[in-house]
Amino acid sequence: MESAEIARRFLRFFEERGHKVVPSASLIAEDPTLLLVNAGMVPFKPYFLGQRTPPASRLATAQKCVRTPDIEEVGKTTRHATFFQMLGNFSIGDYFKAEVIPFAWELLTKSESDGGFGFPEDRLWATVYLDDDEAYDLWRNRVGLPDERIQRRGLEDNYWHMGVPGPGGPCSEIYYDRGPEYGKEGGPVADEDRYLEVWNLVFMQYQLSQVRTKVDFDIAGELPAKNIDTGMGLERMATILQGVDNLYEIDTTYKILDKAAELTKTRYGRDHRADVSLRVIADHVRTGTMLVADGVMPSNEGRGYVLRRILRRTVRNLRLLGSGDDRYMHELTDVAINVMGEQYSQLKADAPQIHGIIDAEEASFLGTLRTGTAIFDVAVEETKRKSGTTLPGDQAFKLHDTYGFPIDLTLEMAAEHGLKVDEEGFRRLMKEQKTAAKADAAAKKTGNADISVFGQLLEAAGKVEFLGYDQTEADTSVVGILVDGASVPAAGAGTTVEVVLGRTPFYAEGGGQLADQGVIRTSGAEVEIVDVQSPLPGLVMHRGKIRSGELKVGDEAQAEIDLERRRAISRSHSATHLVHRGFKNALGETAAQAGSENSPGRFRFDFTAAGAVPASVLRDVEDEVNAVLVNDLKVNAFYTSQAEARAMGALAMFGEKYGDEVRVVEIGDYSRELCGGTHVHSSGQLGLVKVLGEQSVGAGVRRVEALVGIDAFRFLARESVLVHQLTEQLKARREELPERIDGIVTRLRTAEKELERLRSAQVLEVAGDLVSQARDLQGVSVVTHRAPDGTGADDLRKLALDVRGRFPADRPAVIVIAGVPSDRPVVVAAVNEAGRERGLKAGRLVGVAAKALGGGGGGKDDVAQGGGTRPEAIGDALRLVEEAIAAQITGQLG
Repeated sequence: MESAEIARRFLRFFEERGHKVVPSASLIAEDPTLLLVNAGMVPFKPYFLGQRTPPASRLATAQKCVRTPDIEEVGKTTRHATFFQMLGNFSIGDYFKAEVIPFAWELLTKSESDGGFGFPEDRLWATVYLDDDEAYDLWRNRVGLPDERIQRRGLEDNYWHMGVPGPGGPCSEIYYDRGPEYGKEGGPVADEDRYLEVWNLVFMQYQLSQVRTKVDFDIAGELPAKNIDTGMGLERMATILQGVDNLYEIDTTYKILDKAAELTKTRYGRDHRADVSLRVIADHVRTGTMLVADGVMPSNEGRGYVLRRILRRTVRNLRLLGSGDDRYMHELTDVAINVMGEQYSQLKADAPQIHGIIDAEEASFLGTLRTGTAIFDVAVEETKRKSGTTLPGDQAFKLHDTYGFPIDLTLEMAAEHGLKVDEEGFRRLMKEQKTAAKADAAAKKTGNADISVFGQLLEAAGKVEFLGYDQTEADTSVVGILVDGASVPAAGAGTTVEVVLGRTPFYAEGGGQLADQGVIRTSGAEVEIVDVQSPLPGLVMHRGKIRSGELKVGDEAQAEIDLERRRAISRSHSATHLVHRGFKNALGETAAQAGSENSPGRFRFDFTAAGAVPASVLRDVEDEVNAVLVNDLKVNAFYTSQAEARAMGALAMFGEKYGDEVRVVEIGDYSRELCGGTHVHSSGQLGLVKVLGEQSVGAGVRRVEALVGIDAFRFLARESVLVHQLTEQLKARREELPERIDGIVTRLRTAEKELERLRSAQVLEVAGDLVSQARDLQGVSVVTHRAPDGTGADDLRKLALDVRGRFPADRPAVIVIAGVPSDRPVVVAAVNEAGRERGLKAGRLVGVAAKALGGGGGGKDDVAQGGGTRPEAIGDALRLVEEAIAAQITGQLG
């Protein structure tokens, strides 16, 4: 039975029993304490905590999840994975134990031909919490499970809560006996490899007041309305129903693994190390594909770093299998899209965008590997120079943290050079980094209290009615006030507040559109609003400061937005839609929106693209968009179903998730998009759009910035003045300016090169004289020299090396040249091989000089460079170097 069919059967079973089937939420968690959804019940948490009203009291879903704490174990075992899916049925104050246990038994044991999973009854076991006699009795007497196949377990195994005060309770887990070939007898308490957990039924019946650890908490009492939360691992079920040993052999994973083996000419099952790499690739390609599909972009922080790490571990393991610089991610991602597309059809529609981002990250990391290898080689050389046998932990950490170099790659390459790696030092630094990250995450958890307050406000006030599509001011009432995150009945002048209104014309920041600003007035107060946010769907928080009077909950109020700001932002938002369509027309469907910001008179638009966009394309898109403005197309907005909107060809932001009903904004027949923002009434109101340029903002993502309306006119007016000034100064017509300026720049660069050549030649002219004037210190030729001020650091270095090269190879020589390129002194030391054999080291000598100059420096034994802040001390610095050389030679130093 394929994975997609397992999910279909589960959801159909519960839909037939009155459950509303809810599509999987995005992997990007709404909960600010989480980067990613890591458990099936996460999207339902607000319902259980009373922060939101559920769409129904009975729900069922197949939820995508990503969990990475054990990412280093992925592939090493066949149990660990970063991506998984949880099938779950939920009851919020509806049914309880007496219904959910028979539901589970029926679905598991009903024959496949009747829509069930067809598990033999004698292969199923159940566990219950120690004192949960109710659940035990239901299994024994209602279901008919024998006593010997019902086991009681403690808090660690059979009790569940959210880790914070709220609902919790005992759970009952269902296990499948895979047979004696998988382990010893005795049920789940004896062997959880043989007895595989397939379903966890959580009975939320208690209110927990304090939660200290998983097993240490206080129970305040029973919940007035008891809840059910269940979780069935789809991949684990597939393992059983497909008759394979582990999750790497099921349909949605093995096909990727098999493709990786084919591409790298590797055979799975022959070599343990190769098998580990193939399993990592299979898991990580699937995870990376699903993360990108949900809008996560590779970056160096947050969930973007999770994605980057997963993709780079994939590339690294491909290299371990011999891929070299070959790029295989496109083909592997294609397999993942096809196998997961049976459950998530949007994957196939978004395939071009997914490929673009993953392909770009692969190319970027292959370049990073080359850079990291160069840094690694320097670290190895330094370690060997010091006669060391171990690469320092801080070097390994720097390679990992700064250059994205995996530690296993560092270990392998170090071994090839006959070196070890200070793994203990590396692990210590990694631990310190993780500890800091955990402390930051713990600090963010205080946001839970804010979410709870927002939930209470939403429950009390109901969904706030947004009037801003048609109205810029409105009569309303104050239904809630927050000060420092706490709900208050009133607040006075000078207080920073968050205000909830019964209805509002203010647009809350979202969909790339900045928030409205304006004022709220009551008979006794005036509040200046500077920001508007929607922390929960349906709740609008107006943030600002009370300018005068006292604001009270229950006050009648008038809300008025800054109209000019709104108009300017609306022009930018409509322009973004037009530019989106323009790039689609120019570059194809792969140019999908990946983000935007619509501010007054200016906008930026991010879109997926494999590389830089040519200037000619930017001009073409700009011309096409401005032609639309001249045609003054009508802007129309309406609501429809998501399916109908997509059938119309409405564009959606890549990675964004939408509800069943969506708002479509169309600009004539030219542009049609899903959008909840505000817009102009006709395209002519934009006036003008001026594209300023484009740049990269991440792997596979480009950003265009543009001006709209009066801001675009002002920009062009300034450009016109500048061009006029150039035509006057260069005595050339406008159309001749590019060629004339190019000629001037070319001549200037040629002159600069000639000046550089003459300067270098002038500097090197003294080399012969310096050699002839060298001092002899105990058989060592010593040259110290101050070059003319203005001599560049590169020329100082060239002079030192040129002088050194003029001495016979068997004659020890030390050359120290100092100068002031601009306002700070620079010193360069060079020592030939014969001099180094006498114990003289350029790095040490530069250190002596740089200290005298009020700075520092160093380098290799043969050549080194340093500097300082005291040009007047150059004479003293050179004298001290000579003394250090003499002391070294006579054995008084070192």
